[in-house]
Amino acid sequence: MDRTRVTAVVGSLRDGSYTRPACRRALDAAAAFDGVETDLVDLRELSLPVYDADAADAGDASVLKSRVRSADSVVLGSPVYHGSYAAPLKNALDYCGFDEFEKTTVGLLCVAGGSFPTTTLDHLRSVGRALDAWVLPHQVAIPRARTSFEDGEITDEEVANRVDTLGRRAVEYAAIEPDPETIESTQNVGAED
Repeated sequence: MDRTRVTAVVGSLRDGSYTRPACRRALDAAAAFDGVETDLVDLRELSLPVYDADAADAGDASVLKSRVRSADSVVLGSPVYHGSYAAPLKNALDYCGFDEFEKTTVGLLCVAGGSFPTTTLDHLRSVGRALDAWVLPHQVAIPRARTSFEDGEITDEEVANRVDTLGRRAVEYAAIEPDPETIESTQNVGAED
């Protein structure tokens, strides 16, 4: 593979988001490899109305889909909202489908104000499986985020190492040959059908 493209989708709209710098850090770790291009998809910068299957190309949907589709690996980053992932990320994922994710390597990252953020990762893993993506075994949960960041940078060495590992794995496994299609992907024909 001559070129590897790693894209991170930031599922937070908050100005003081911890998800955004964590995704940037993962991309920086990926960019340390020769021949790697990175792309940070900040959902604040896109106009994505609430998904409607009858208007699947509304707003900046085509821009989002193109950027995700061009990636060899996609890192999905989300704050933890009520034990799951944030609505902006859900909405963005609804605009995407098999064309964007099938046989793509996906990394997961979530950031929580409190503790026990792992259900968010479980929910995102299920979405990845349903879209026939290959979800990395290594995932990152950052509990009590305010204690791990300062001035938009990760200050906790253990958290930084986990995020860096996610970025490296996104590159190392970008060209993996996924297993045969999952039962979820063969049964889930999507919203358009």
